[in-house]
Amino acid sequence: MKNIGFIGLGIMGKPMARHLIQGNYPTYLYSRSGVPDELTALGGTACATPKAVAEQADIIILMLPDTPDVEKVLFADNGVAQGLATDSARPQIIIDMSTISPIKTRDFVTQINQLGHDYADAPVSGGDIGAQNATLTIMVGATEAVFGTIQPILSLMGKTITHIGEPGTGQTCKAANQIIAALTLEAVAEALVFVSKAGADPNKVRQALLGGFAASRILEVHGKRMIDHTFTPGFRIDLHMKDLGIALDCATELGVSLPGTALTQSLYKACVAQADSQLDSSAIVCILEKLANHTVRSEVTPVYEA
Repeated sequence: MKNIGFIGLGIMGKPMARHLIQGNYPTYLYSRSGVPDELTALGGTACATPKAVAEQADIIILMLPDTPDVEKVLFADNGVAQGLATDSARPQIIIDMSTISPIKTRDFVTQINQLGHDYADAPVSGGDIGAQNATLTIMVGATEAVFGTIQPILSLMGKTITHIGEPGTGQTCKAANQIIAALTLEAVAEALVFVSKAGADPNKVRQALLGGFAASRILEVHGKRMIDHTFTPGFRIDLHMKDLGIALDCATELGVSLPGTALTQSLYKACVAQADSQLDSSAIVCILEKLANHTVRSEVTPVYEA
């Protein structure tokens, strides 16, 4: 059985690593904030540096907030690259499950390949609930051979696992996911502010829409959060804003216009200016409420959660 390394044990990473440990894989762990006792109690092994993880693991998984974090963990002093085997007969695999720049991902692929090792990008969708329940959607950029090796491991963390193409294409797919999610969140927020100010019950409107063509998982889950004003994060505003920036940077390189994405990112920037960066991304409704000078009202007493 292969040894697994897991770096990044936050809201998403901790439950993902737990599934691997419970799948009986020897699992070596590192987190900048420290390895949770919960994971070592289950049998995970805490390591002092990313380098130490790479020295022990055949497959190293990263789950980190942003592109610079991945670059630092990979290539800084005591980083993963310094711990990779120099014996070409023992190729290791790095799986980056973070959401980062497709452009920089291609650079990371090249650098790791030059060291004689393999690289896959496998960003996820499904939020903290998907991570906890091992029902994540995983979008994989990898060679066919690497995908065949890592698929059983990914299946312990996700339910829908799709091989998109060569390394780098997973991040491109995730950027598309974030565009669709953000624009749908903005649309749901607009609709709820509109119907509430018009005097309709947003709960009943949401119930009606869920039975028609406007139905979506975002209307179901995040629409309820918007109506109830419960914004404890599954996925924070600052992270979604970051992801839209990645999409817009790639669009600039490709010469593609993404006007809806640019508008939604601007609204998220306004949320950040209102000190809402740590709230769930569904809190985009708050900035639209300010613009409308109206708070979405329902029979549920609003409860604000930081």
